[in-house]
Amino acid sequence: MTDLSLFVQIALACVAGGILSLAAAALVLFGLPRNWLSYAVSFSIGVLLATALLHLLPEALESGLTPHEVFPLFLAGILGFFALEKFAIWRHSHGNGDLHTDEDACEDHTHDHHHGHGGEAIGILVGDSFHNFTDGLLIAAAFLTDPALGWATTLAVVAHEVPQEAGDFAILLTAGWQRQRALFWNGVSSLASVAGGIVGYFALERAQNWVPVIISIAAASFTYIAIADLMPRLKREQRGIGWHTSLLFAGIAIVVLGSGHSH
Repeated sequence: MTDLSLFVQIALACVAGGILSLAAAALVLFGLPRNWLSYAVSFSIGVLLATALLHLLPEALESGLTPHEVFPLFLAGILGFFALEKFAIWRHSHGNGDLHTDEDACEDHTHDHHHGHGGEAIGILVGDSFHNFTDGLLIAAAFLTDPALGWATTLAVVAHEVPQEAGDFAILLTAGWQRQRALFWNGVSSLASVAGGIVGYFALERAQNWVPVIISIAAASFTYIAIADLMPRLKREQRGIGWHTSLLFAGIAIVVLGSGHSH
């Protein structure tokens, strides 16, 4: 495969990932019943865990790293994402004199804090742009290892972006933004993944030794998001257990069948 073909695939994957995640989140938030979002979470968990544990980690090991190198990176990634998330929660709560320990109370408090505060809404978009840029780097690293793995990683990125984008929409709307404005600026921030993909292609192609490291960290990111962020939401669901279970396994099956030829 030529370098140009690989570059085009990375760019297309980043653009498609951003558009699909944004469209799906908008559809869930604006057009479909809210309980559909919980079903999307179930599907996302399956996609994220299957991509991380069945594809990314094995690829990192096959790329030349030893288990004694991959799993410390994986552990460090999980702890790092935990620390970043705790810092983000602290920033949202700092200055209000009350750090809620109950998750639902914290969410309500955060929404109240965002109401009418344009600066906080901008902060959401800046943070989301950085996150999307990082997703672009991960997609590029996966494509440089194997195009099939790249598309599987793109699917995982889309899966975890849907609930996140829906949450960002809700915050912007609570801050008083119009739906069209929120949709437009979320679209702009989602294009940061394209910049991440381009930077990843040129930087990582010249530093191939870093590709397995990025892949290991990507596996940690997907695993942390699935277990720490999405599964707790699913545990609170009291209805539709059969649907949730089926969609979780459907997410796993799509990753396994869709990229089963990558090895």
